[in-house]
Amino acid sequence: MYVLGIESTAHTFGAGIVEDGKVLSNERDTLKPASGGIVPREAAAHHYRLASTILKNALDSAGIGLKDVDLIGFSQGPGLIPALKVGAQVSAYLSEKYMIRRVGVNHCIAHLEIARACTGIDDPVMLYVSGGNTQVITYLGGRYVVFGETEDIGVGNLIDKIGRRMGIPFPAGPKIEKLAAAGKKYSSLPYSVKGMDVSFSGIETYVSRMPGKDSAEDVAFSLQETVFAMLIEASERAMAYCKKDSLVITGGVAANARLNEMGSVMCRERSARFERIPLEYAGDNGAMIAHTAYLMRDYKQNDFVVKPRYRTDMVEITYR
Repeated sequence: MYVLGIESTAHTFGAGIVEDGKVLSNERDTLKPASGGIVPREAAAHHYRLASTILKNALDSAGIGLKDVDLIGFSQGPGLIPALKVGAQVSAYLSEKYMIRRVGVNHCIAHLEIARACTGIDDPVMLYVSGGNTQVITYLGGRYVVFGETEDIGVGNLIDKIGRRMGIPFPAGPKIEKLAAAGKKYSSLPYSVKGMDVSFSGIETYVSRMPGKDSAEDVAFSLQETVFAMLIEASERAMAYCKKDSLVITGGVAANARLNEMGSVMCRERSARFERIPLEYAGDNGAMIAHTAYLMRDYKQNDFVVKPRYRTDMVEITYR
């Protein structure tokens, strides 16, 4: 069974092909604004402009044509409405023209499912960290349950905002990580963990008012050490509460080596298992949508409206 997955929730338009759960191709292009963050209409224009090329590349790389596709999955939400509509409209057009069934996929759950598949860990606590989302999640009773989350902005958004103040273009994560690796002095930043929830807005405000005596390297170092410690503390608490002995980190910020190192150390001290997700599947991509659509292949769906606030815990999981 060949499944085409289309990702278009924010800055990335991606297309991936999966055959019976095996990834055959994973093509994408990410909008990189010259300044500032993502403007939704600019993201949508980027996706429309590149959609046909990325789809063709994904099909060619997999060695198949649209006539071979059995199912189309698209990101139904959460995300930016103009960007989400591109994937929905492209999938609707292909579905109607080629008579292919389609299914709407929750973007967050796709990050979770590709992480489970890549790491081989079936039932972990999952730390899902991206630009718009920061959640501590595990599977219980037919749903993914959110045990903790950000009370304000996503950790990726925080890093990008501080990056802009430092003159770093979007996305700021890779540059912040590089600067942090060279940092030597830690400055205490607001540390806000409330049970299993976290809050980042105070850190953004504090860093914006820091005197210029700290180097960019030391600011980045202090930022990462503080924020990642908060996330790993919340994740460890969820592992203890749920009595689960494994952790997986997924989402765009899962590309950060230091965050993975801290997760690995925590798990080692708990005699728990930790596996790092491959870099290719950390950020937004079409393969994760295709993989999750494949898992949902028996699901009968009639609602294809985009859902910008489509939470992880709103979805009933019928395939586990």
